[in-house]
Amino acid sequence: MAFSKNIVFIEGARIPFLRSGTGYDDLSTYELGHLAIKGLLTRSGISPFDIDEVIMGNVVSNVKTHNVARESALLAGIPDSVPCYTVSQACISSNRAIADAIGNILSGQSEVIIAGGVESASDAPIGYKRSMRKKLIKAQKIKSPLQGLQFLLSLRPTDFLPDPPSISEFFTKRSMGDDGEIIASKYGVTREETDAFAARSHQLASKANEEGIFEDIIEVSLPPGFIPIKEDNGIRGDTTAEAIAKLKPVFDKKHGTFTAANSSFLTDGAAATLIMTEEKAVELNLKPKSRIVDFVFTGQSLDDELLLGPAYAIPKVLQKTGLSLDEIDFFELHEAFSGQVLAVLKALESDEFSRDKLGLKRSIGKIPMEKINTEGGSLSIGHPFGATGSRLLTMASNKLIRENGRYALIAACAAGAHGHAMIIEKYQ
Repeated sequence: MAFSKNIVFIEGARIPFLRSGTGYDDLSTYELGHLAIKGLLTRSGISPFDIDEVIMGNVVSNVKTHNVARESALLAGIPDSVPCYTVSQACISSNRAIADAIGNILSGQSEVIIAGGVESASDAPIGYKRSMRKKLIKAQKIKSPLQGLQFLLSLRPTDFLPDPPSISEFFTKRSMGDDGEIIASKYGVTREETDAFAARSHQLASKANEEGIFEDIIEVSLPPGFIPIKEDNGIRGDTTAEAIAKLKPVFDKKHGTFTAANSSFLTDGAAATLIMTEEKAVELNLKPKSRIVDFVFTGQSLDDELLLGPAYAIPKVLQKTGLSLDEIDFFELHEAFSGQVLAVLKALESDEFSRDKLGLKRSIGKIPMEKINTEGGSLSIGHPFGATGSRLLTMASNKLIRENGRYALIAACAAGAHGHAMIIEKYQ
């Protein structure tokens, strides 16, 4: 046991993940977050008064809800005496929220924590450029009609151009797709492999959805029509590698392999998980689904390894826990891009990478594809930046129970050249 106490996962819940600009486009981020938290409370049966803390991950922050965990929790019925805070670590923000929850429990600050994440690409704040912002700040000091006129005369047409949030890497100025192309090219990922993996994700997710395997989804009905939203709307079960092979590359238009079909899409959604000690679960008469064995976060080069994080994190967490690759029954890997996942898998198989980058004598081995994302992944289900990690943990825990496995490993890459990996064990 890696921790001083058994930390267990009780339950997880998420609202359906929807393509941005569709079913949730009139909702604010905190409204999505509250739906996930409220659904978790209902599904787990725990009282809001038993919650000690709420931690939520979020990337594209709404300026009116700086601490979206607080607004989401209060709207969901969590008492105002419960402290809440928001964390941000790009695509592993909810992974970080869960890790913070574990740390807070182990340090004795809390016993029962809701940790998850939320994202609304449809509600992204779009402001003005710095020149206009400076003028608007000064305009707050206007005290006379003359000053008001001077302000109006100072405005230029270019001042009204929008300044949307950037999804490019701050230091390199490259998009995530550009960085994905770099590692895919470095590890020899072909366009055929990339399209085949994307089609696989959609086909497996469609099959899982039809079989009712996505038990983590909670149905939502929104005003004014209150039409039930029951499932993710990005899954395309009829996707084939042959069909998407016709699409042109989006990032490296001449030599690239990344297209709109083999890249994750902008998604709105929220997810929440219930974390506590084993002792507290017994006290509250709650049955855990899994035990969190251990986790790691990594950082690597921004120049040519930005999305290679799982290739660093997976061997590190295996070494930390003393487990081998063969002992892991299932892998839930975040699919930022098909080529990114495949580059990670090829790096893990490489003795050269393992020796030069990880200090190992040889590679940890090959992860069998039949153990990876067997119910689809972010390419098909969707990727709300702040919420995906919570989905991964819940899906992995449910799969261990459903298919009688023992260990599952979740891993994800993130902007800023970060990686994350966590191993969980089915609760005995």
